[in-house]
Amino acid sequence: MSDISSSGLAIREAAFDDADAVITLWEECGLTRPWNDPADDVAFALRGETSTILVAEPDGSKALVATVMTGHDGHRGWIYYLAIALEYQRYGYGKSMVAAAESWLAEQGVKKVQLMVRTENSGVSAFYEKLGYADQNVQVLGRWL
Repeated sequence: MSDISSSGLAIREAAFDDADAVITLWEECGLTRPWNDPADDVAFALRGETSTILVAEPDGSKALVATVMTGHDGHRGWIYYLAIALEYQRYGYGKSMVAAAESWLAEQGVKKVQLMVRTENSGVSAFYEKLGYADQNVQVLGRWL
């Protein structure tokens, strides 16, 4: 993916050298959980042919202020770890990052994108609804391997 400049952001695919800054931002935004090693998530996404992490820096800066992880299974795309540094929230950067993830998925031939919102994170649901996301009326089941 070539660099995208929108909303005053330079958006690009992350490199392994970005891992520490990505994880720091995820932690600052409360996205990490004790049972998921974020370093493993970064490495897995960046190693995969069907996944990536997009990062954003304000134009002219090297400060990483936004991330989104995205990937697909050949059928549906997924968005994870949308994180915007607190001082950069409410400026449209989240919308830009979602659009960049959707663009990346579309370039891969993916026709549908989905995301999961933790039940306790109800405030973010309104953000996604404004972007056209709607409850898919499905139950998500999981099991640790």
